[in-house]
Amino acid sequence: MLIMIRKVIIPAAGLGTRLLTATKEMPKEMLPVFAKGLNGQILAKPMLQLIFEQLYDVGFREFCFIVGRGKRAAEDHFNKDTSFIRYLHSKGKEDLSRELEVFYRKLDESVIVFINQPEPRGFGDAVYRAKSFVQGKPFLVHAGDDIVLSEKGSHITRLIRVFKGMNADIAFLVERVGNPRTYGVITGVKIDPYIYKVTDIVEKPRAPPSNIAVVAIYVFHNKIFKAIEQIRSYEAGETQLTDAIKHLILDGCKVYAVELLPGEKRIDIGTPESYWEALKYTFSMCSRCSI
Repeated sequence: MLIMIRKVIIPAAGLGTRLLTATKEMPKEMLPVFAKGLNGQILAKPMLQLIFEQLYDVGFREFCFIVGRGKRAAEDHFNKDTSFIRYLHSKGKEDLSRELEVFYRKLDESVIVFINQPEPRGFGDAVYRAKSFVQGKPFLVHAGDDIVLSEKGSHITRLIRVFKGMNADIAFLVERVGNPRTYGVITGVKIDPYIYKVTDIVEKPRAPPSNIAVVAIYVFHNKIFKAIEQIRSYEAGETQLTDAIKHLILDGCKVYAVELLPGEKRIDIGTPESYWEALKYTFSMCSRCSI
């Protein structure tokens, strides 16, 4: 376990318009995917819970969720409901009650904060709202609709090791994709088979400079907040985290990208197509090994 980075921000405030009408009242991050239960049964877990439990198992205990106005499902889910556990016991559903008890124990052992983003002002704005939460220390950001499946969350510990070992200002995960136009895309100098020193980053380019796409799991030095403030001063509308990272690259900061290893699988639930693929993949995986 690596506990050098203690705090994690999980933005989950997007409107989820590509998944309407399911996301009219429910955050897309609360849509379920499949996971294996304690006794080997197949469960449907909200993506946000799966992310929380993976981060908890790596060693994180301080969580800040950025949520949208009017969608209380995430906050309600991360509050204990002991009466429901008693109900499950009364119906003889001991396996399910134990699943909830284990989840609630993790909640009890964590500090969990919810911050509201009243309007969809972009990923950068969502991160900025947690500035007081991180208290000037390095922190992890993990998108709420994206997860990487790896052995014991090893992609997260590897990312933190690179951040610390390179004395970086920013480190984030990347993967090679077939259609980079829909992602943030980097260019950089390979310094290790799976590590790049990033020289540029661009959001959803029409002419991608590479096929190396950003996976929305980052470790940041506190100076990212100053960069967000600076790009806010001349940008209208949404504040993109990619633009703030680019600003720091141009300012000479040390930015590294860590490529996913063979066998590590990124899944997301941002579109109907990707959600369908996530359901198929997680159902297949939990029939063979734990997720």
